[in-house]
Amino acid sequence: MAEQLQMVTFQLAQELYGVNILDVKEIVRVQDVRVIPNAPSYVEGIFNLRSEIIPIINLHKRFALKTIIASHEDELLSGFVIIDIDGMKLGVIIDRVSRVVTINTAEIQAPPQMISGIGAEYIRGVVRQSGDYLIILNIRSLFNPKELQKIAKLS
Repeated sequence: MAEQLQMVTFQLAQELYGVNILDVKEIVRVQDVRVIPNAPSYVEGIFNLRSEIIPIINLHKRFALKTIIASHEDELLSGFVIIDIDGMKLGVIIDRVSRVVTINTAEIQAPPQMISGIGAEYIRGVVRQSGDYLIILNIRSLFNPKELQKIAKLS
């Protein structure tokens, strides 16, 4: 039997991305984010989620992606995906939450060298789905240990 993964999928700019559902703690609507002076450029700030301070990461800035002009429907589906990287919770801004999909690991192809400006080192692979590609992010490689330490100090 083929091994399967459940992925939480979301849109960033023009692309569809997925992260392993086991790394996702929850998805929350856009909240007020408090800006932190001298934070790395891709850190939007922090917000309080049920008395827990969560750093908010902007992958548009991290990967130099264009920000899309959101329709009213997109705004209703935008928010933060709260992920857990080895016990540290981070909020990642998403343009639009999509859905949870199940994929066979055998369908995951190696990432092309460049996809939409995101380096292959951040991508676990790609899966072709209904004529489009789902880019599977490797969340553990999105930040190096020094960056994670800096982000952890913010909260």
